[in-house]
Formats: sequence, C-alpha cells, structure tokens
Amino acid sequence: MSNLKIVVRNNGPLRVEGEGILIVDQDGKAYGLAGRTAVGLCRCGHSEKKPFCDGTHGKVAFRSECVAHELPPPAPKV
Repeated sequence: MSNLKIVVRNNGPLRVEGEGILIVDQDGKAYGLAGRTAVGLCRCGHSEKKPFCDGTHGKVAFRSECVAHELPPPAPKV
C-alpha cells in the first residue's frame, strides 16, 4: 500500500508527500526530485518552475479554497 498523500492547500499548491514520489511529463520522462519526500505542484499557473510551485501564487493573489467532498461514481463504460 502506498503512503502517498496529496494535500490541497487553500490559496496555494498541491503538496505531494510520501516515499518514492514519481512525477513524469506527458512523454513518461521522470522529473528528478533529488530524493525529496515532499514537493509542491503549482495550481496558479504562474510558477517559473512548472509543474512545481515557486511561491508565485502569493504574488499574484491566487485564490482557490477547496473543501473535501465525495465524487459521484464513474459513468459505466459502454
């Protein structure tokens, strides 16, 4: 079982925490995380280090507050 956890931070990044984090681009090439067990992923779209957060959300007054909720079941495949 994975110990990966993603925390949606209000007005900030997605924080990914856990051992063995693997983040790949659309071609499957892995980003080098230098052994980190926590990284922040940009949600504001203004980071100079995308997909990683560089704190720019604070400078651009990014606002997005999220509260946990249940998703509906997936639609059946036809």
